[in-house]
Amino acid sequence: MNDEIVTEAIAFDWSTLPQLLQEKGIDLSVDLGIKVVTALAIFFVGKFIIRLVMRALQKVMQKQDVEDTLETFVSNLVRSALMIVLVIATIGALGIETTSFIAIFGAAGLAVGLALQGSLSNFASGVLIVLFRPYRVGDFVEAAGIAGVVEQVQILTTIMKTGDNKQIIVPNSQIMDSIITNYSANDTRRVDMVVGVSYDDDLDKVRETIEALIAADDRILDEPAPKIAVSELADSSVNFVVRPWVNSADYWGVMFDLTEAIKKRFDKEGISFPFPQQDVHLYKQGSD
Repeated sequence: MNDEIVTEAIAFDWSTLPQLLQEKGIDLSVDLGIKVVTALAIFFVGKFIIRLVMRALQKVMQKQDVEDTLETFVSNLVRSALMIVLVIATIGALGIETTSFIAIFGAAGLAVGLALQGSLSNFASGVLIVLFRPYRVGDFVEAAGIAGVVEQVQILTTIMKTGDNKQIIVPNSQIMDSIITNYSANDTRRVDMVVGVSYDDDLDKVRETIEALIAADDRILDEPAPKIAVSELADSSVNFVVRPWVNSADYWGVMFDLTEAIKKRFDKEGISFPFPQQDVHLYKQGSD
């Protein structure tokens, strides 16, 4: 057998080797070029199809009146999944064995997942937020030590805007691990105020004055009825609790306006606001 191979090698026309190599190289180049062009076509056409799918998905969710929180979360999740499928299909078009690639990708994903446990926790928390809906886009909430309006609920984070127009990005896991106070969950809220007056003031007159101010404000609801009562006989004042009910959107406006109106009306009616004071007694000691 070895003699036959040697004989064939001697009989081979070595002068044709460069031409054979050139032809083989051309064939490989053409084949590789076709694969690259096919892969690029798959990638760009796939991105175009993904855009169409996302537009169709958003239209369907809008027609079904899906809330913004769920719409944003689902859109991000579907887009990410489709992009992963597209990348795998593009790699397969290049002639790379996708089965082994998926296995490698899965192993790498496991390693990355172990290294990024915090991100996985944020993702799981994002899913819980979407499922249980402790808040929605547009709600004013307090969570993880941050108070603001929810602008977006993403896969890993929640984007909030504070009252002074700062954008704060909060990891979803921190939100789910904290107490969530949703000030926009209900249509109405109670304004809690404490008004202190002097012990010398007529309490009936104070109550009537506050009632008149509440009745003059159209934003204050008739039901539930406002509550005005003496709550404490403090060291320097008699304290009234004033608790009117308003629509949630009117909370701060009523709080500020009613506080100012009470001060102005009390000044006009001669009702005093006490302040802490101490009586100092001086004793003169006789000289020997």
